[in-house]
Amino acid sequence: MFDFDATLPFMALQFLLLAALLNVIFYKPLTKVLDERDNYIRTNTLEAKERLAKAERLTQEYEQQLAEARRQSQATLEAAQVEAKNITAQKIAEAQQEAQAQREKASAEIEQQKQEAMRSLEQQVDALSRQILEKLLGPSLAR
Repeated sequence: MFDFDATLPFMALQFLLLAALLNVIFYKPLTKVLDERDNYIRTNTLEAKERLAKAERLTQEYEQQLAEARRQSQATLEAAQVEAKNITAQKIAEAQQEAQAQREKASAEIEQQKQEAMRSLEQQVDALSRQILEKLLGPSLAR
């Protein structure tokens, strides 16, 4: 079956030489390229994960800032509404006081005019009464 002559060690040496040559020429550069590719993919994946984490962190910070800004604007709006209500209530109270003062002034003027009219009427009634008495009783007896 097998001949153990000089060709067997030569074939074995040739096989080992071919394996060493393939290792140096083909396998080492191929494994080097595969390792570099693996490292490239690994670093890009890590960088992508870091960027994603940073983006998520920034998004969360921006959302918090936005929520805080909304709270502040809501508080400012509520304060402005309260202030507007207070100003409105104050203006209404002032207007009511002014209207009450004008009513009282008008009422006082009306009362004064009424008193003057009553005095005038009393004087006219007195004068008419005297005239009636003078006409009925005569000028000498009426006084």
